[in-house]
Amino acid sequence: MRNKNHIRNRIFQLILATIISISTLLPLPVYGEAGEDTPIDLVYFIQIMDLVKNNYVHDIGEEQLIQGSIKGLFYYLDENSDYYTKEEFHQLLEDISGDFVGIGIFIKEEDGQIIITEPIKDGPAYKAGIRSGDMILAVDGQDIRGLSTKEVVDLIKGEANTKVNIKVQRGKGEPKDYTLTRESIRIKTVEYKKINGDIGYIRLSQFSQYSQGEIKDALNKLDKENISSIILDLRGNPGGLLEEAVDISRLFIPEGPIVHIKYKDNMVTYYSTLKKPKYKLVVLVDENSASASEILAGAVQDRKAGTVVGVPTYGKGTVQQLLSLPRGDGIKLTIAEYLTPNKRNINGKGITPDIIVENKDGGKDAQLQKAIDLLTK
Repeated sequence: MRNKNHIRNRIFQLILATIISISTLLPLPVYGEAGEDTPIDLVYFIQIMDLVKNNYVHDIGEEQLIQGSIKGLFYYLDENSDYYTKEEFHQLLEDISGDFVGIGIFIKEEDGQIIITEPIKDGPAYKAGIRSGDMILAVDGQDIRGLSTKEVVDLIKGEANTKVNIKVQRGKGEPKDYTLTRESIRIKTVEYKKINGDIGYIRLSQFSQYSQGEIKDALNKLDKENISSIILDLRGNPGGLLEEAVDISRLFIPEGPIVHIKYKDNMVTYYSTLKKPKYKLVVLVDENSASASEILAGAVQDRKAGTVVGVPTYGKGTVQQLLSLPRGDGIKLTIAEYLTPNKRNINGKGITPDIIVENKDGGKDAQLQKAIDLLTK
């Protein structure tokens, strides 16, 4: 069970903690001058927390104050570093893995109603006959009108092999009840097809732990149809796992550097060992192509492995590490920047395509058509 926008937007999240100065309500200790290296006095912090807990007008628990304090540690860091509660961290790991337990639907809120935007093919909901545009009315007998998408997700989620009943209405038809068994579902990140004779089209929606395998499977099947060129569509791809970006790049980038990862004290370079690229290549990008997508697009540009077409990319040139904490919560921390093979830093700048083509609303896919034209010259 998924909120589709939630998956795409999670990589761009920024949570700010704002602290407003107030008059002192409890006596606080007085300190002399301290040098820059003086450690934070934890007793002082606890006294401030007690002050808030005992005098704040609304009820607030100690756990909430602690979580808020931890989030405050990230205030001065970059927008991609953050603290996650246990529930948030579990959701983040699920998003990145590409696996989840549910009935296999994407939903959105529209005019106070919860609408199914897409059932995942071969998932429980799809197999039961639920389709895009269907409206959810109730979950296990509970009317869900007025609930947020997150609240509805929480009602539908559960353990694998357990059942959930949802009431669905299609158009103006009669509501229908579906009793579905929750399953472990893997979100496929690759779609592919053969177009225009010998061109293979591959769309990659994100870089999950399964993406390289899915790309290789797509290439193997397209090879059987005698393709000689590839259009790799990274439009709307927010990124994902660094290792997957490197491994997928090795399928297209000739022998040499793919990306340089610049840590605080050293730099690591990832290489391709591919002797000769097999395909003529065009990579499609847009303003929502970010992070791992930009690693691949930047490598294609710098190594002259193909042509990048579209509009300038998002410009996320940093690498994050996920760190699990003892209570099940976790942090995402920026630990490095990455540079393209020619050592370009694209953070905040993005990748400018070799050929800029804009798609107009409601019009044909001019970017895809340009890619086809380039490969059929």
